[in-house]
Amino acid sequence: MAVVGVGSTLRGDDAAGLRVATRLTAWAARTGTDRLAAFAGGAAPENFTGEISRYRPDCVVLVDAAHLGRTPGEVGLIAPEQVGGLAFSTHMLPVPILLDYLRATTGCRTVVVGIQVAQKDVLAPLTPSVARGVRRLVTALQRAASAPVVAGRTAVPAARPMVDPAGPHPCSTRGNG
Repeated sequence: MAVVGVGSTLRGDDAAGLRVATRLTAWAARTGTDRLAAFAGGAAPENFTGEISRYRPDCVVLVDAAHLGRTPGEVGLIAPEQVGGLAFSTHMLPVPILLDYLRATTGCRTVVVGIQVAQKDVLAPLTPSVARGVRRLVTALQRAASAPVVAGRTAVPAARPMVDPAGPHPCSTRGNG
């Protein structure tokens, strides 16, 4: 599994995706796991497509701060067709195009996870509620990366989905999670 955190550390809760990626990078280094790689994509996650492709994940989880209409810090799975309609952080390349490219070049599945923001004030720190959401998501992704593979698949951790058209968004594993 590859986790791509996007956002800006200069805009308060917009740093949520980056915080997830940073914590997972440290965890993967500490544990020596090869089932998860995390990338802090910032405002231009497309700059990491080469590294992601070389890693060859079965699933890419893109994590970003979002306006989900929920309580700050809540985490939700977002259907790819809804990504363009949500108020995601502004990035260089539209998220749907990035995900299409990753699916085409790696054959992976993609999942978009949003963390409800409370604020995106310039130079503000992460709010406590969003920091708790980051910790919960990091823990869930660590468990998913550590879980045994059953029938060739591991599942992205459950979060109350924004949209759940076909049940959970599973990620299959063929080596690099």
